Amino acid sequence: MKKFIQQKLKDQKGMTLIELLAVIVIIAIIAAIAIPAIGNIIENSRLSAVKSDATNGISAANIFFTENPTETTASAKDLIDAGYLDAAGKLPATTDGVAAAAGVTVFTNTNPIKISTPAIPFSSSGNVTFTGATTDGITSNAIKGSAVTAAGLTINN
Repeated sequence: MKKFIQQKLKDQKGMTLIELLAVIVIIAIIAAIAIPAIGNIIENSRLSAVKSDATNGISAANIFFTENPTETTASAKDLIDAGYLDAAGKLPATTDGVAAAAGVTVFTNTNPIKISTPAIPFSSSGNVTFTGATTDGITSNAIKGSAVTAAGLTINN
């Protein structure tokens, strides 16, 4: 049996051009299917990252307002400066102030705590705006990043 297999393999020198073309066509078909799916996964994860930044900010604001009950609002920069938030992530926190229209992330001391932001770009074609959004409003939003239109996504309570 071993001699039979060796004799058959001895006659084989390599792949034919047809076999090589068939492999290339199969790889091209798989790539054509996989590339758009990978793009959607990336868009979805970018939106999820911004949502996560917002919920982390709300958690930090919750601690801030618990320790400072007289405060009615706080910006993401305030939370970072006071040590309640390590980093803002994608949340706008470069300008001090309390107005979301000024390009600042604002947390409001209500029950539950709310976040308001200007439009936050999460990809080259999509952005998300939080308008009085709570943690429940953010986590219950099931829209995927790949489904966000050019007009953007607004998440509120």
